[in-house]
Amino acid sequence: MSKRIKRVNQLIKRELAQILLREFDFAKDILVTVTRVETSPDLKAGRIFISIIPEENRDKIMRFLNRNIYKIQQKLNKKLKMKSVPKIKFMEEKKTAAAARIEEILERLKKEEKRI
Repeated sequence: MSKRIKRVNQLIKRELAQILLREFDFAKDILVTVTRVETSPDLKAGRIFISIIPEENRDKIMRFLNRNIYKIQQKLNKKLKMKSVPKIKFMEEKKTAAAARIEEILERLKKEEKRI
């Protein structure tokens, strides 16, 4: 991955996080995080990985984001000073869920170890 693509990914991640924070009012008990961005080498497409906690709200939030993708894309286009802004697509972050599951298992093992 080129240095330019990495910089574009970081820029999109930062700007999208700000857009989601300022423009959309998620419930107070729901945490929506942009975990990473992967843009194509030609900068035509970008996959935005989203982590949602608690996971019970994942489907509802992903539907909401996909329904509002046009509005989010427009806001991103206005924010970024680029010749062509990648067309975004929201993806569910699987790595975060797996990490949370591993943490949960480790905590349970620690508690069991203390009992022994």
